[in-house]
Amino acid sequence: MEIEMNKNFIKATYKKNELHDSVPAPYFRKSFSLDFTPESAEISICGLGFYRLYINGADITKGPLAPYISNPDHYCYVDKYDIKSYLTEGENVIGVLLGNGFMNPVGGFVWDFDKVDWAAPPCLALECNVKGEGDSALSFEADTSFKTHSSPILFDEFRFGEVYDARIELDGWNKPGFDDSDWSRALTADRPRGELKICEAEPIAVTKKLRPVSITKEGDGYLYDFGLNTAGICLLNVTADPDQTITMDHCERLIEGKFSDSNIIFNSGYYLDNKDKVYRTVYTAKGGHAEWLPHFVYHGFRYVLVNGITEEQATEDLLTYYVMSSDLKKLGSFSCSDERINKLYAMVDNALRSNFYYIQTDCPHREKNGWTGDASMSSDYAVLMYDTEKSWREWLNNIRKAMRADGALPGIVPTGTWGFNWGNGPTWDSILFNLPYQLYKFRGCTDVIKENATAMMRYLNYIIGRRDEKGLVAVGLGDWVPVGKSASKYDVPLAFTDSVMVMDMARKASEMFSAVGLINNADFAHRIYEEMRAAIRLHLVDLETMTVQGDCQSGQAIGVYYDVFNADEKPAAVARLVEFIHAKEDAFDCGFIGMHTIFHVLSEFGYGELAYAMITRKEFPSYTQLIDMGHTAMIEQFKYSSNGVTITSSHNHHFLGDINRWFTYSIAGLRPVSADTVEICPDFISSINHAEASYKLPAGAIEVKWARDGEDITVDIFCDAGVKTLISPKLAKTTVNIHQR
Repeated sequence: MEIEMNKNFIKATYKKNELHDSVPAPYFRKSFSLDFTPESAEISICGLGFYRLYINGADITKGPLAPYISNPDHYCYVDKYDIKSYLTEGENVIGVLLGNGFMNPVGGFVWDFDKVDWAAPPCLALECNVKGEGDSALSFEADTSFKTHSSPILFDEFRFGEVYDARIELDGWNKPGFDDSDWSRALTADRPRGELKICEAEPIAVTKKLRPVSITKEGDGYLYDFGLNTAGICLLNVTADPDQTITMDHCERLIEGKFSDSNIIFNSGYYLDNKDKVYRTVYTAKGGHAEWLPHFVYHGFRYVLVNGITEEQATEDLLTYYVMSSDLKKLGSFSCSDERINKLYAMVDNALRSNFYYIQTDCPHREKNGWTGDASMSSDYAVLMYDTEKSWREWLNNIRKAMRADGALPGIVPTGTWGFNWGNGPTWDSILFNLPYQLYKFRGCTDVIKENATAMMRYLNYIIGRRDEKGLVAVGLGDWVPVGKSASKYDVPLAFTDSVMVMDMARKASEMFSAVGLINNADFAHRIYEEMRAAIRLHLVDLETMTVQGDCQSGQAIGVYYDVFNADEKPAAVARLVEFIHAKEDAFDCGFIGMHTIFHVLSEFGYGELAYAMITRKEFPSYTQLIDMGHTAMIEQFKYSSNGVTITSSHNHHFLGDINRWFTYSIAGLRPVSADTVEICPDFISSINHAEASYKLPAGAIEVKWARDGEDITVDIFCDAGVKTLISPKLAKTTVNIHQR
């Protein structure tokens, strides 16, 4: 929702934050007097990059990292607050603390964020409107009457960390009665180029709090293990000496039992405080007891190495892990008799949530980028677990803004100029189609189709212009992070995966366009679908042996899953897939596109037991092996060193998490097919004795439970009246009980 508010922005300084020459985060303060009782009062605020908003000392900010993470050349996000209950007759004070956020994202230099055109000191726009009885009213904007002063936050960069000096705290700075006579007047800032827009995505929230499971001495410091590799910040609770400086370094793994951030250090000469650590928060005490939370950063971590404390201070009360993510509503659940599967489901859930900070990121530690391909490949299972509609639609607004004039999309959003020459391509670009399609198919949302229809047409026109003389596309990244290989060493040809993705985007676009009455668009998209499919079958598939070029698991699984093969051809194609699997001793050997498809294809054609065995095998590669290795989130790649150490760059990644969809669809047998219809089709894996799953459709809730009693299996379905159930023919000899609520 676009918004009309003042165009005035203010700032504290002309100087931008730099890694080696940081600028303290600024305070802003506005005192005003009311001689009437407010009947209504509202503030609209745009704080770039991040802000904290206080009224008479009360922090009323919607959540951490408000208002949003965006390119301010595209959108400048606004939040509205009802402040009536916080105001009184007499003096009132508005206080704002600004952080750099994406207004000055110098820590993202790897992706050229240190070179973006919009980089500037943090700035603020604000409107306050108060009304009382009759004509009593007061309105004002952020202007040079606001006072400003540096805060104790000496450095903040949302990828790197935060440095806080409690010795220079200004008690009461955001309350009435504070003497701000030595504060400076705010400066007028250039208005950012982006559109002002109300943020409609869910805010960031603290979802749980973790206590340390162990504390061990390491070097001069103490290693805190919280037992879970997730994302958030730590509350520091300490009674400290004056001038005592405490540093907290974060990591997600140990090497030989010791703290190791070697997989997240940036490969550059830029380091915070000229040290080889960039993933750090620092607190300097004024003396006495204090509790402190970082304001404008979050970390992905399991372990914290704390230096600068005494043995007496190294208690379990020193740090509390505030786990954070977008405040998404839970829609689905799953569990079964195999506890390993339940742990895998929780690991994927954890990876999805800890990588959901307004946008879906690729990892919550080093990058924190909105990689489009990652989210696109996770969209099928994400929509089964959480209500993603608001957050996805807001991100799609930004994805459309990032689209180049010729229709090309970058591989990360938000971005400046990075991601067009590398890191994109049809699999990544498919986010523009897959997010609307999931919301349309499973949540019944058609508005999202209309919002993105023009952009989808622009993209289709762009990508068909990238076809070669054979009518194929091979322009981006392919079957990324294949098992045990370098990330881009694919077995399946790039022309196959790119062309299949274009084919699939066109098919989905045709279906979506038809659903909203855009018939000409639908016809255009369908023609592209048919042309791409014909070219793929002609040039990349041996129709005598039903084998995709590359002779590999990914090619076969992708070909069957995306209907490159006709229905009568699929059994032979699946037989070839099974041959390729047996040749690898029943181990999966795919990149992330193949992993998105292979288990579903196996279950569809009666090989559910094989899919389960591949997921749970003891030897590398295996999902359940991750549990034995101590992982608590899904990893980026199945790639281990000779001594069994995971050498993937990220130990918290969501795009290999589509197993959660397979668990729900094939083990529990709950398969949503539309916003009001569910197919019940469990595999009844022989080593599983019971399973259950639930899902909240727009039409109502459904829960499926099945249990084995000797040779007998009973399926119980509990559903609201608005939910339609389709019972698979393979359950003809199974006892099925439908309980309507």
